[in-house]
Amino acid sequence: MSGGISRLLARSAFGDEITLTAAERERMAASLDVFDRARLTTDVYGATRGFGPLVGYAADADPGAQGLGLIRHLAAGQGEPLSPSVTRTMVWLRLRGMAAGHSAVDPGLWQRLADQWNAGFTPVVPREGSLSASGDLVPLAHAALAATGGAESQAAWTRPWEPGGGGPTEPAAVLRGLGVPGVVWDARGALAFVNGSSACLAVALHNHRELAASVRLAAAATGRLAALLGADPDPYHEGLSRVRNQPGQLVAAALIRDELAPGHVRGPDRPLQERYSLRCAPQVLGAVLDQLRFQEEVLLAEAGGCTDNPVTVDGAVRHGGNFHAAPVALASESHAGCLHQVALLMERQLALVLDPRANGGLAPLLAAAPGRDSGLAGVQIAASAQLSRIRQLGYPASMTTIPTNLENQDHVPLALNGATAVSDMLARLRAITGGLLLALTEAGRRLGAHPSGLWAKLADASPAFRHDRPTAAEVLALAELGLAAAER
Repeated sequence: MSGGISRLLARSAFGDEITLTAAERERMAASLDVFDRARLTTDVYGATRGFGPLVGYAADADPGAQGLGLIRHLAAGQGEPLSPSVTRTMVWLRLRGMAAGHSAVDPGLWQRLADQWNAGFTPVVPREGSLSASGDLVPLAHAALAATGGAESQAAWTRPWEPGGGGPTEPAAVLRGLGVPGVVWDARGALAFVNGSSACLAVALHNHRELAASVRLAAAATGRLAALLGADPDPYHEGLSRVRNQPGQLVAAALIRDELAPGHVRGPDRPLQERYSLRCAPQVLGAVLDQLRFQEEVLLAEAGGCTDNPVTVDGAVRHGGNFHAAPVALASESHAGCLHQVALLMERQLALVLDPRANGGLAPLLAAAPGRDSGLAGVQIAASAQLSRIRQLGYPASMTTIPTNLENQDHVPLALNGATAVSDMLARLRAITGGLLLALTEAGRRLGAHPSGLWAKLADASPAFRHDRPTAAEVLALAELGLAAAER
């Protein structure tokens, strides 16, 4: 579901280091040699010719001026910054892609960037402004400009690997504090750095890991709800899933069964056929797991490829469109659809456990004293609003394409827009998840269930409802506890 992505993200996390092998350094030098020889006799994009629709004009004779001009004009992003961990993954992906030996990047330039990354240097990168068509030009340009440490550079985080690390400041000061120099860009290195899908891909990789954990947590919550209510275990039977022939359903049903005690049977007051939010949970969560397995394959392939233009292949310079992030765009749009399924399932299960017609005789809304108290009414209202917002955010970004750049970029995937929308959807899903976990914790307490494992931790973090109380912070705290357990 996310094992390969989790391992990749661990390699790009704070505290790890990136190095070149001798073979990689040799391939990079050979690629640069092919590129340098080609530019002497033929036109090469971004080296002898201008950028984008200005390819018909000659490039600056000074490669340094050409490269700096590229990242200057692209530093036009707006909005909230990407998180430091996502930005670190983004830069790591660029470094790994260049190390593949197709981007004609000077190994010395690569090493200066790697020294910054290894020291923990993390630019502040705005998340708005990328078409993800000629790569994530705008966010990567902000990172490239910060790496120079020059007067025009934007901002960098101060010690972001520390809990509560400092906020944005001048990159030059951060570089001095870390003891690493700024980067001096040339035209080829600058273009290779910004001409890739690494921003949208980094966001999508982090989203994928959290979404996979959310599915596991949703399965655990389903099992806990079925156990508390004495629901029929048949919907989760291995044989039922086996004859359906969907591998994800087999996994989801097994995760749900893990929460049922051996010998669990349907209670005398439970219906033979529960509401779909209980009965069809293996089918819903299983379908999501199958989609995530496919999207993991797509995202890891993208992470292992060269998303650049031009590239050197088999001793020649080839111009094309490897920077077009359609694979990431479609993966994020699948994430959005999958996330909505999980959110809808959990919101409906929250409704079930609060409904006295279905919750085994518990008080309506789990109010301590109905009438005097309103219980979790506010939690459910907020969860319904969050689900509505998830639906608004889930519109496919690639269906909003706008031709631009003098019609040069006339088909764009907007993959970063799609990935950041999923990030926003995940924040809403956390609120729904926390609301369900709060309800299950209180219901378990009312029914006299003895919690263990995750449910014991949640019970310790959520005292019994004797009177109504504010729940906003509590809901998010329970969600964080649950996701942390599910990510292990």
